Amino acid sequence: MSTDLLAGLRGRLIVSCQAYPGEPLRDPDAMRRTALAVIEGGAAGIRAQGLDDLRAIRPATGLPLIGLWKDGATGVYITPTARHAVEVARTGADIVALDATDRPRPDGRPLAESIDAVHAAGRLVMADVSTEAEGVRAAGLGADLVGTTLSGYTEGSPRTEGPDLRLVERLAGALDVPVIAEGRIHTPAQARAALEAGAFAVVVGTAITHPTTLTRWFDAAVRGATV
Repeated sequence: MSTDLLAGLRGRLIVSCQAYPGEPLRDPDAMRRTALAVIEGGAAGIRAQGLDDLRAIRPATGLPLIGLWKDGATGVYITPTARHAVEVARTGADIVALDATDRPRPDGRPLAESIDAVHAAGRLVMADVSTEAEGVRAAGLGADLVGTTLSGYTEGSPRTEGPDLRLVERLAGALDVPVIAEGRIHTPAQARAALEAGAFAVVVGTAITHPTTLTRWFDAAVRGATV
């Protein structure tokens, strides 16, 4: 099953459907509808966060669903512990995404414990990393996919203006597991460049599903053109 699941994502677009606390779209049904809308546009998979959102989205589509649980706002907060990972798996998400950086986890437990817990639940693991070394370590611990999600968001990874294509390229050359390009992919050209750099698939979120940010981009451009 996992082979078929991943085959359907090869060379395709995964769309992240998330809203931040306090925003009008921070609602499970809104995210379910957002997921359905991007699927109509051709998304091959969905990435979403929060148990309620995942439970709302899962029955709405049979496409691969990458689930995570953000708990906290700093440090390791993307599915930070094995307990969080198991709860995400129980929503029916096919793949559980978790922070696989070298930063300490809030419960002090090792990354391997979370990876093993997800596998015991019959799901795949997507390791969100910020450096090549973290990706190699996560794959060695059994992660089924490695994503560049956290590049530019940790002390050990400088933030590039666009996607970290160099990291995509290095991970693709170093790993046998699929590498997922994610983070600051804001245009179709950048998404294509990520695939050309060796990505197995591409995750795009903000540039598709976050109208507040999109509006800010356009508003800044309009204001900048005003004499």
